[in-house]
Amino acid sequence: MADVITHDDVLKALRGVFDPELGADIVELGMVQDVDITPTGGVTLGIALTIAECPMRSQIEDDTVRKVSALSGVTNVHIDIRAMTQEQRSGVMERARRTARDNAEPTRVDPKTRVIAVGSGKGGVGKSSVSVNLAVAISDLGYRVGLLDADIWGFSIPRMLGTTERLEANDEKVIIPVDVHGIAVVSTGLIVESEETALMWRGLMLSKALEQFLHQVAWGELDYLIIDLPPGTGDIQMALSRLLPQAEMVVVTTPQKAAQKVAIRVADMARRSYMPVVGVIENMAGFACGHGETYDLFGSGGGRELAEAIGVPLIGQIPLDAGVVDGGDSGKPIARSVPDGAAGAALRATAQRVIDLVPPVEDETCTARIARLVDALEIKSA
Repeated sequence: MADVITHDDVLKALRGVFDPELGADIVELGMVQDVDITPTGGVTLGIALTIAECPMRSQIEDDTVRKVSALSGVTNVHIDIRAMTQEQRSGVMERARRTARDNAEPTRVDPKTRVIAVGSGKGGVGKSSVSVNLAVAISDLGYRVGLLDADIWGFSIPRMLGTTERLEANDEKVIIPVDVHGIAVVSTGLIVESEETALMWRGLMLSKALEQFLHQVAWGELDYLIIDLPPGTGDIQMALSRLLPQAEMVVVTTPQKAAQKVAIRVADMARRSYMPVVGVIENMAGFACGHGETYDLFGSGGGRELAEAIGVPLIGQIPLDAGVVDGGDSGKPIARSVPDGAAGAALRATAQRVIDLVPPVEDETCTARIARLVDALEIKSA
C-alpha cells in the first residue's frame, strides 16, 4: 500500500527550499499559495514569485521538485508559477526583515551555499575519498568550496588532503577553517592531538560537535559545502537534516549487491528527513588491467540498481584504481594529481554532474533587486 501524502508533509519538505537572498524558506515567506494532492500521489503546487520572470525561477522550481519528489508516495510534481501582487511583495519583504531579525544567523553557512552531503550505508566503500575528490574537482572548476569532515569518530580528511595544521579561533572565538588545496576544511582530525587519538564520544556529543562546526566556524562565502558523513543512519545524519534543511545527499555504494542493499537505507533515512537524494555514485566500478581487460572485482550493477530503486540518476562510476589510494595516503587527491587518468577523469565528470544537478546560486537575484527597490521607495516616501 502506497504511503498517504499529507498537506503537512509537503509543507515540511518545502521548508528546505530557500530563497538565498532573503534567507528564509518559501513557506515562511508565503510563496506557497496552493497545495493539491491527488489520490495517486500527484502533487500540484502554486508558487508565487516576486516577479514571474525571476532569474531564480528555475532554481526554485528544481529545488521544489527535488524536495517534494523525495517524499515517499509522490508520483509526480507539477508547479504553477505565478507573480505576486504589489501588496504580496511588500508582505514578503516584511516577513524577510522580521525573519532576519528574529532568527539571526542560525548557522554560519550562508543560505546561498549549496550543501552536498556524501553518505553511505556502510564503511569501506570509499565515501571519504569521493568527498575529497569531489571537493577538489568542484574547486578546480572555479567554485568556492568548503569541506566538512562530519565523520567525527572516523576522520580521515586531513590525511587525504595532506595537512597537519590545527584549527584556530579568531578574536571573536570563531573557528577559522584550514585552507588546503584552495578548500576551506574543518575536521576533528585538525583538533585532536594526533590522528591515532581515539574519540570516545557518545551520540549526543557527536551531534553537538556537528552543531559547533555549523554555528562557530567562519565558513565565509562558499558556492558549495561538501559534507563527508559517517556511514549509516545515526545521530549525525539526523542532526544535519535539522540544522541544514537546504542539504542534499549523494549516496556512495560499490557494485556489490550487498552494499547496494545497505545503501538504500541511507536514501530512506534522507527522505524521511526531507533531504532529497541528488544521485548515486558507484565507486570501485571495475578494474582495468594493463593489457586492456576489465574485471568486476566487486561485482557489477549495484549502483544502477540502487539509483533505479530510489528513482535518482546514477551520476558517476569510479573505476578501481590504486592511484586513488596512493593519492589519499600522500595527500594528493587523484582528481587533481592525475586528472586525465581513468579514476581522475571519472571523478571530475561526476563533479560536473553534481553541479549540473545542483547548480550554484546566482549572485544577482530578482529578490535582491526587489528588496533594494522597496527600500528605495520607502526612503523616498519617508
